[in-house]
Amino acid sequence: MRNDINEAHDAEEDISSSGSDESKKRKVVVPGEVIVSGEDYLPGEGAKRLGENIISIRFGLAEELGRVIKVIPIFGAFVPRRNNVIIGRVTDITFYGWLLDIDSASSAFLPIEESPRFVNKNEMEQFLAIGDVVSAKIWSVKSKGIDLTLKGKGLGKLEGGFIFRVIPSRVPRVIGREGSMINLIKDKTGCQITVGQNGWIWIKGDNVDAEIKARKAIEFVTDKVHIEGLTDKVEKWFEENK
Repeated sequence: MRNDINEAHDAEEDISSSGSDESKKRKVVVPGEVIVSGEDYLPGEGAKRLGENIISIRFGLAEELGRVIKVIPIFGAFVPRRNNVIIGRVTDITFYGWLLDIDSASSAFLPIEESPRFVNKNEMEQFLAIGDVVSAKIWSVKSKGIDLTLKGKGLGKLEGGFIFRVIPSRVPRVIGREGSMINLIKDKTGCQITVGQNGWIWIKGDNVDAEIKARKAIEFVTDKVHIEGLTDKVEKWFEENK
């Protein structure tokens, strides 16, 4: 595998929903700034009520989702949560499973019983060896570490292609509303793409040119996350970069 894991770009803006017509306008806010006023609104993540106002408690992008106002952080490390799909690399093998680097402060462990098929404990390297990259799901987050599983659709060893990093908080924008953005990039490049919530992205195409175009398209998205109509701009980007 071509391991092209780069450090994420420094950024001035961060993630939100896809740039479809359904998405609400977003604006950059700072802690203490009034986002909206009125009893009709409810504070979501990153916001709180102060009298009749909903104010931001973090630096980020304010977004209105129905009556709920939330603020998406502009920067920040990956915070593992149950059911997150992540991409990780095997760093060690124990008698009971595999240790993985998932770019988190906590260690990640894949128990042998969480593999999708029977694995002989004497032949674990034949299933996953040190250095292998996998797409896995977090099924438990504990104080001592994170437990993973490979039982689920689309999970397992990622062979060929390459991986790279983006800022984790940009991942929802890369995926888009109901997968709209990442599906657009897949359709335009013909590449297989897996996006981990921890900011690791795997790309595999029929040729290097297709893979490079897919990566550049993703980087275009992560550089333009604050703007409206991003889907249209990505379509235009592909037209200009045929």
